Amino acid sequence: MINKMSFVGAGSMAESIMSGILNKQVVRPDQIYVTNKEDRERLEHIKTIYDVKISSDKKGVMEDADIIILAMKPKDVTDAINSIREYVSENQLVVSVLAGISTSYVEQELNQDVAVIRAMPNTSASIGFSATAIAAGKFAKSNQMNMVRQLFETIGTTTVVDEDDLHVVTGLSGSGPAYIYYLVEAMEAAAKESGLKEEISKELIVQTLVGAAEMLKNTQASPEELRQKITSPGGTTQAGLETLERYKYQEALMECIKNAKERSIELGKPYQRV
Repeated sequence: MINKMSFVGAGSMAESIMSGILNKQVVRPDQIYVTNKEDRERLEHIKTIYDVKISSDKKGVMEDADIIILAMKPKDVTDAINSIREYVSENQLVVSVLAGISTSYVEQELNQDVAVIRAMPNTSASIGFSATAIAAGKFAKSNQMNMVRQLFETIGTTTVVDEDDLHVVTGLSGSGPAYIYYLVEAMEAAAKESGLKEEISKELIVQTLVGAAEMLKNTQASPEELRQKITSPGGTTQAGLETLERYKYQEALMECIKNAKERSIELGKPYQRV
């Protein structure tokens, strides 16, 4: 049972997780405490929307927290941990959602045998549809992994992976929603250019995405098989796909995910355990 959950960092990922677990009534607003580096305006914004507790008093925020969620920018991780280290104890659980930052670095900076679990959700957590991967640190026990898995399952799906795989997970599902939104931007622009009303194109595009996702989820067919079933020789779909091939659509998307993965690795390099 979670009686107190503390967030260090109040950016978009922290807000997405907060919104999702509050919508699912995992905890009450008065059980969530939020602090950040120095942006009081952001804290007040979070309080206004979610009615959670906010404070610049790190001791008060950390004290008696069952779960501490590290959600600051990766570049701020060292300063953030320095600001809370003396208030964290070994009976607490630390969950890091920081891209590229290893559990071993967090453990080292906390300077005690604290259970650290690394998670990579995405911003769809805010509506209960995150795809989250989690990995255990050196001191995390199985019951703590189960607790974190169950927590993130309330806001989507949760998959346990090896920590080394979290770099590609970051590029794939962590950043994945942005790639989909970018695709939708192009589809909306094409529809507008062709004279279709915005409200009509939006409804058609969104339902097309939902339907395709449900086909992938609920049938045994592979993406390739599903694509081939709706691609008639000489038809409209083939004409569209040939254009995507000409512009090397698949290659671009594969490079996109690869580069996001590499960026995750780069972000973590300054924070390798020594």
